[in-house]
Order: sequence, then C-alpha cells, then structure tokens
Amino acid sequence: MGEHSVSQFADPAQKRQYTKLLLRDIQALERMLREGMFETGIQRIGAEQELVLLDQNWRPATNNMDILESISDPHYTTEIARFNLEINSDPIEFSGKSLSELEQQLADLIKLGDEKAGKLGTKILLTGIAPTLGKQYLNFEHMTPNERYKALNDVIYAQRGEDFELNIVGKDELITKHNNILFEACNTSFQVHLQLEPDDFVSSYNWAQLIAGPVLAVSANSPILMGKRLWHETRIALFQQSVDTRKANNVVRSVEPRVAFGNSWLKNSVTELYKDNISRFNLLFATDLGEDSVEELDQGKVPKLRALALHNGTVYKWNRACYGVTNGKPHLRIENRYIPSGPTLTDEIANSAFWLGLMVALPEKFRNLPELIEFEEVRYNFYNAARRGLDCQFNWFGKVMPATTLIRSKLLPLAKKGLEMRGIAAEDIDRYLGVIRARLDSRQNGARWQLNNFGMLLKDSTSLEASIQLTQQMYANQHSNKTVDAWENIAEMEVMRKKFNLVQEVMETDLYTVRQDDPIDLVVNVMHWHHIRHVPVENEKHELVGLINTHCIIHYLAEQSSHEDMLVQDIMLTEFPKANPHMQTREAIQLMADNRTDALPVVNDENRLLGIITESDIMQVLKLTGMLTERP
Repeated sequence: MGEHSVSQFADPAQKRQYTKLLLRDIQALERMLREGMFETGIQRIGAEQELVLLDQNWRPATNNMDILESISDPHYTTEIARFNLEINSDPIEFSGKSLSELEQQLADLIKLGDEKAGKLGTKILLTGIAPTLGKQYLNFEHMTPNERYKALNDVIYAQRGEDFELNIVGKDELITKHNNILFEACNTSFQVHLQLEPDDFVSSYNWAQLIAGPVLAVSANSPILMGKRLWHETRIALFQQSVDTRKANNVVRSVEPRVAFGNSWLKNSVTELYKDNISRFNLLFATDLGEDSVEELDQGKVPKLRALALHNGTVYKWNRACYGVTNGKPHLRIENRYIPSGPTLTDEIANSAFWLGLMVALPEKFRNLPELIEFEEVRYNFYNAARRGLDCQFNWFGKVMPATTLIRSKLLPLAKKGLEMRGIAAEDIDRYLGVIRARLDSRQNGARWQLNNFGMLLKDSTSLEASIQLTQQMYANQHSNKTVDAWENIAEMEVMRKKFNLVQEVMETDLYTVRQDDPIDLVVNVMHWHHIRHVPVENEKHELVGLINTHCIIHYLAEQSSHEDMLVQDIMLTEFPKANPHMQTREAIQLMADNRTDALPVVNDENRLLGIITESDIMQVLKLTGMLTERP
C-alpha cells in the first residue's frame, strides 16, 4: 500500500505545495530519462504475497497485528483489513534458478507465518477471495489501525458522497451497498514485479497489456464472494467498484475509475502514464514529502520521487508502472496486479513464470502494437477473461480463439523461449510451465475447481455451510503438495460431515416478503404459489416490522365478515421471537421450542431482515448431520 504516514490536506496551501512537488517529480523523471541515469543491463524480479487469516471455524481471523508482532520479520507487513497480511520478497536477478529461489523464500516466510499464526489459533490461506468472508467483517473495527488506510477511506468516501454500490453478475448476482472501502480487502493478490530497460518500457508496457487477458484466464482463482458465484476472477470487478467515486447518474461524461485496465496505448514515454493519472485523478492526501526532486538532482542526488509514488499508489492500474531506487541507481518496472493469490504457492510461481517468460519474449513484430490491434479489443479480452476464465474466447489479431488454444499453441512456446533467453534453469522452465500446461489438459484452474465443488456442496445445504466446507478443503489441498490441476473434486472424496453450528449456516435467505400496506390477498397468493407458511413483513429499509403465518390468516379471516379492505398490518404479528445470525443453532431450536413456534426470522443488530429458519430447515439439518436417521 506504499507510504503509511499520511493525512488529509490540512488546507489549500498544503495541497498546492504537494501539487508543486508532484509536478517537480515529473520534471525530474523526464530529466533522468533524457540524461540516461537509469540502471541498465540487469533485470530483477520480485513479488508481493497477500495472505488471508482464518480462525478455527474457517472464518476470517481479525488478529493480523498480533501475528505481525509475533512474526517480527521485515518481509511481513499489514494490509487494509485485520484479516490480511502481506509478504514482500527480496529483489532477485532474473536468471538461473531465480524462480525456484523466489518460491523457496516465500515458502520459508509462509512457514514462519504459519507457525506464529498457529500458536494464536489462526491459519493462513492463499486465495483470491476467501469464500467465508461475510459483510460483517467489513466494518471499521476490522480495518487495520493505520492512518493511511483511514485517510484513504475518508477521502474516497467523501469524494463519492454516498455509499459504494456493488453489482456483479455471474451464475449468481450480488447487489449491495457499503459505507466504506473495505470490500477492497476481500481481494488477495500475488503481485509480480519485473524491472525493464528504460528504452524498452513503452513497447514492453503495451505488450503487457496485450497478454494480460490470457494470463488472467489461466490464473483465475476468485469466483465466489459472499456465497455468490460471480466472475471467474471476481477481484477485477470487486476492486473497481469498491473504491469507485463515480456516480451512476453521470452517464454523459466518460470518467475513468481509479481501478482500471487503461484507456489507450502508451505512445512515447512512461511519463505519459503518470501525467494521465495526475490529470484524471484528484490528489487524495499528503505526507511529509521532504526535498524538491529537481533540486536533489542539481545536488547530484538520486531522488525518490515520493510525491509521485504517493499519488501513483492511489491509482490502481492492473499493469502499473513503478519507479524505484536500488543500490543508488533508479530503475523502472512493471507491477502485475491482476494475478490472484493461490491456489498454491507453486501455482503462483507458475503464473509468474508464464507472465515473465512472455514479457521477455516480446516478438519484434509486436513492438508497435498500436498499428496492429485496437486497444479496445485488448481491454475487452481482459474483462472477458475475468468473467469467463479458461472458458472465454479472445479476439486475437482478427481471429477468435478459445483461451486454451491460444495459450497452448502460441503463448506457452513463446513463454518458454523468453525464459530460455534469460538463462532460466531448464528444470524450472519445465516445472512451472508444465503446471500451466497441466491446467489446460485438465481444463481446471482455481476458479473452475471452486465453482464445480461449490455447486456440489450447495445441494441440501446453505451457501455459508458450503463456503466453510470449500474453504476447509482448499486449505487441505494447499498443503497436499498438489497443484490445482490435480485437485480432486470433493464429491469424489469422503464428504465432510456437515455441522451447521450457527443460525447463519441454516437460515433461508431467498425470501418472499410483503409490506405493511399490501392487501391480504397478495399474502395469501404468495403463500399458495410458493408453498410457504410464513411471510416476513418489512419496511422500505428492510427492517423487520411483522410476521404473517397461516394461523394469522385463518384466525382473522374466520372473524371478519368482509376482507376486501384488509391490509397486512391488520393481521400481522408484531411480537414474536427472533434470532441473530451468530446464534448457535441449538439455541435457536430451544427458542422455537420454548415459544411453540415453527419459524424464526433472523435479523442483524439494526433489525434488518437477513433470513428465516423454519421447522423444515431444522429437520433437514438433523438429517444432514446424521442426527436423524431412517428406521431400518
């Protein structure tokens, strides 16, 4: 997340001063490029490994600060939510055994984290989105206590002026609103860095844009969010919408979001990317930026361009240009931000090897991509890959090609050539590109495995219980030394006994509800059409205000001589027992028994209706958990 010591602008003068330093950074960058100050003749790689923390019940564990203190290793750092951590690898020269060395370093660091987290009752999972993440974990209390994260949230929310809206459609549909940016924290990535020669940056960056769709398609690992089957790589839509300051009523202007693929080819210089970001996006916050970068150049120093880095860290291109200084020499690199975390560390390194090999093997005939293909085609390919993963088709220089065909016939051989050009060890090339090839053979990446098994687990279950079982098996598979292409379907194993410990794992969430001023005839027909005996009554804020059951209707219809003008509010119950989603299932059963009721509406602390538990749900739980068996 970059610079941590930040704050909102105290006054217009401070913002003007920051703007001045930002423009001076651009001048300094242009000057360094003209004067050939950048490091050449060496290429380094590195990675940022984001992690999800889970408790003993396979739900997010919000103790990252305790674990970070226990680990006490500078490679580890925080992320925006308390249920995440991040590992930053050391830069490694891209040659020889660098890929397996990167894997080994990360494996050692993850093992260290596992050991320290385990002592605190916590597990570490590599996944693009944790299936058990629920909206209850996205409150301010679960934001990492860091001034940068709070400032980022406050400024972006203020610019939007209203709650953030999510609307993502896949096999299921997720539509919701949220009052902070913590939906961003649902995204867990494996970010790969590649140092580039300054003179090659423009053509290499454009090439990175072209190959992003195929690399994303084979890497996809984030299909499930809050019990909904959405895009194969849902992170792409989720990140954009979770920090989007645009409003739906602004349909005339073409306004780019802060999270985006881009809108055009790069033409002449890396500075175009920075200038475009400065031109399009407001400055969010300030920090103690120190010296004027042009004055530092005049003094013979190499500036860190801190103002530019700070602003660049608040604009999230999926391929992001980065400036850095190593051993006193400035360099340029591309940060690949779209590859998800997981399914295993080896899978992540395989994804990286595929991308890195392709980057190095940029064919001479593709060095001027703006003359060969429309940028809009490349952007379409990227979002199509995010939606469909390995099932998508690409527009590839006038031809339509299935993802598997394009990757197998054209891109894998090219990636191998690129790795060989860098002198990567033959065993590493065979191993990591073999993982990509095996996914094509099995037609299974992380997203496809999750979708197949989640659908199976949903049978005779709830989305939360299915999410728990899916997460549990993902964790087991991650420690099996098998890459995702070899993961077996849960249906082919001994399926774990369902537990249904909590009300939220039992309740029905696909509800039919009515309003207080609806006519009784509507309720009667809804109950008849859908064979249900209970209908919650809610207001326009989705607050529970009443309950109608068959006893209500029978009782009141028997007493009234005329029913034409009767409304829901005339017959609904206003006093009845309720459950909350975190209540133990056995407590809910006892509550139903004590009150002689066959249904419990489930509400949150604000009395918002979340679901309902009925007698038939309880009987189904007893059957699935083995507590209810048929007589011989």
